[in-house]
Amino acid sequence: MSAGYLSLTDADREEMLAAIGVSSVDELYEQVPEGVRFTRELDVPPALPEAALVRHLEELAARNVHGGVELSFLGAGIYDHYVPAVVDVLLSRGEFLTAYTPYQPEMSQGVLQAIFEYQTAICELTGMDVSNASGYDGCTVAADACFVAKHASDRSKVVLAETLNPQVRQVVKTYARGFGLEVVEVAHDGGTTDPDRLAAAANDAAAVIFQQPNFLGCLEPAPELARAAAEAGARPVVHVDLVSLGLLEAPGAYGCAMAIGEGQSVGCPPLYGGPHYGFFAAKDEFVRRMPGRIVGETVDTGGERGFVLTLQTREQHIRREKATSNITTNQTLLALAGLVTLAWLGPQGLREVGETCTALAGYAKEQLGLPLAFDRPTFKEFAVRLPLPARDVIREARARGVHPGYPVGRDYPGMDDVLLVALTEKRTPADIDRLAEVLHEVCG
Repeated sequence: MSAGYLSLTDADREEMLAAIGVSSVDELYEQVPEGVRFTRELDVPPALPEAALVRHLEELAARNVHGGVELSFLGAGIYDHYVPAVVDVLLSRGEFLTAYTPYQPEMSQGVLQAIFEYQTAICELTGMDVSNASGYDGCTVAADACFVAKHASDRSKVVLAETLNPQVRQVVKTYARGFGLEVVEVAHDGGTTDPDRLAAAANDAAAVIFQQPNFLGCLEPAPELARAAAEAGARPVVHVDLVSLGLLEAPGAYGCAMAIGEGQSVGCPPLYGGPHYGFFAAKDEFVRRMPGRIVGETVDTGGERGFVLTLQTREQHIRREKATSNITTNQTLLALAGLVTLAWLGPQGLREVGETCTALAGYAKEQLGLPLAFDRPTFKEFAVRLPLPARDVIREARARGVHPGYPVGRDYPGMDDVLLVALTEKRTPADIDRLAEVLHEVCG
């Protein structure tokens, strides 16, 4: 304990120990086995005066390089989309910024209405019947979907497309141990998933999860994959980019049982990889199995419109064995950022963002003049082959102030020369020209 950070005095501690009925802090922890106790001093540097501490923290912060300093084409699941100024204005309001989970929902009508409108927007985009109040992130909602499918089918196998984000696949595998699930992965075929291969793996599976657009930037044959999973008796689940739904067909329209994903691309800056919000939407049949909370609309005793927490499936609200999630399962403030952005854009604005990304990606393919890794349609991200290892190219390009993309070989063996390049509406043709110039210098 340090008196510099804790206001408690020795007398305060003695008084608390006496009230508990023990004579010392060591006695307080005597039930903890010796082998797991931390017995040495913390290996931390000496305390600094305030001015020196602030200077030190500023020096550490300066090591971070953000998109405003380094021209970035990095994507791979986290994207540098434009966040309108109105988002911060509304999120900074005390009613939202200081509000936690609405445990007394009747006192939190504004927060509940925001969640309700968010759920509505997610349902409209995904073509699903119901959405929860948001998830922890785009990885954990995939694990949640597996759990829902298992309980809905009494099957213990899930199938993952290899083109699903590697982080999502890893989280599902981690959760699978506790869920008692068998995880089967289906290898990609030239950048996308073959429906016949998926159908063979989906036999006796509870769910099949694929991504649209997939991690490699390619557009999957989503309707065929959903149909192949359903015909095998598995629930089709798609991990989808919300921005893409301004252009692409809604998952509900091609037979998916659940639509999940990372909401960061709508309303949230990259934020060093988090926090962000996950979204989870499904057909009506899964409403009582969905994780987290669902806000519903009602009328009060005076006939006025009101909002309530209709369902809460977290273990602290219901019997533990019936709980569908063991984490907070809610990112209300960040989900509100997504709602504000979607309302600001509107349907036509979201479509224009998608069209701009696609057009910029097309221009980049032409200007880079590098062979494409996959001969497949793409949305805002595409993979190219380099004459050098991608990690080496990235290192040299960053020395010139440009982050050219993501090294695919980090997650896919045999692809060390593949670079994944992401284009959002924040990049310009001049930015792409600069990327082409740098890659030409580095690659020769």
